[in-house]
Amino acid sequence: MTELRNEFQDNEWPLEYIDHDRHIARAIVFDDDGYFYFIRAERDDLFGQAVTIETPGGGVEKGEDLDTAIRRELSEELGAEVEVICKIGVVSDYYNVIHRHNISNYFLCRIKSFGEKHLTKDEIEDFHLSTMKLTADEVIAEYRKREETPLGRLVGRRELPVFYRAKEILDDMVK
Repeated sequence: MTELRNEFQDNEWPLEYIDHDRHIARAIVFDDDGYFYFIRAERDDLFGQAVTIETPGGGVEKGEDLDTAIRRELSEELGAEVEVICKIGVVSDYYNVIHRHNISNYFLCRIKSFGEKHLTKDEIEDFHLSTMKLTADEVIAEYRKREETPLGRLVGRRELPVFYRAKEILDDMVK
């Protein structure tokens, strides 16, 4: 299976400079009933006021491999223990407003069980993170709905192609 490779520039904010890279582990997470799990965030920061839908995941910590990072992030944000099915691919994109280059490694993961979430104070108080359990059609509708804001457009451009590729993989698994 060929991994997805995408690169996107930030055309929502002017580029002044990029001064750092962030390596990220993210996942399209599904259960055996056909639902997908995403993160809803309410933001009011340098990106402006926005409600976004995003794949769960986050920064890879120093000395951490991608498998460990995705399992940790999904445990923290969803309270989920998962089976990593495969790597979907890598998306390189930019957040000009914070001068950052994102290198997001995407995985397809099946839920094995749920436990307690371990959100940070910022994730709770500043971003009001919550879990969204959605059908495939609802996932697409949520991303389209969030295109009303610059951040929503950036996130959707990065993540919708990954979601479509994940659906192709899942459909091939069923055949």
